[in-house]
Amino acid sequence: MPIHFHSFLEIVFLGFIALFPVVNPIGTALLVDPYFSGLSRKERVSAARRISIYALGLCVFTLFIGHWILELFGLSVPIIQLGGGIMICKIGWEFLTTDKSSERTNPPPHESDEEEFARLEGKLFYPITFPITTGAGTIAVLFTLSAHVQEKSFTEYMLNNAALIISILGIAILIFIFYVNAGRLIRYMGSRTEKIVNRLMAFLIFCVGLQIAVGGVTNLIHP
Repeated sequence: MPIHFHSFLEIVFLGFIALFPVVNPIGTALLVDPYFSGLSRKERVSAARRISIYALGLCVFTLFIGHWILELFGLSVPIIQLGGGIMICKIGWEFLTTDKSSERTNPPPHESDEEEFARLEGKLFYPITFPITTGAGTIAVLFTLSAHVQEKSFTEYMLNNAALIISILGIAILIFIFYVNAGRLIRYMGSRTEKIVNRLMAFLIFCVGLQIAVGGVTNLIHP
């Protein structure tokens, strides 16, 4: 039993360390903050909670069923990287070419906070959860971790996957914490700095998407 417990903790640590840089909840919180402009504190908490739950569900689904879905449709991880990268590039470009500040200072007439939050609800899964928060890079890491912890024994298989689920849960908690509080940090820096940060984040979204897409192309050419 101590051996299994030691292996369990090792996989929890391995999964957390592997997932943290690809999800990057700190940086991603700054990337998605423009979506939360105009929301009250309660609405931001509600949105962050749902994104965290979506991310948790998507990661667990990918861990257990994702590779079967890819096999069913004849898809490969490089193709997922290429498609996800293109989608992220599109999102970054939209942020770069849309003046979010003018939308914030001149909201559509007669639009209440409830209507604004209702509009955001349709974006909580796509594109905020997927592919911005948990995208192609996260899927690739989960596939790698899943293959790494495979065991012949059913008990060991379940223990290993339970350890990975704990790692995913830890990442989801961090997503919630940083998504709720990112706006405070940006507002503390001032409105002018906020505009600069939003533009910089939009450019980084575009670059991240381009990097993922290029990685997918590279993996297709040199598997």
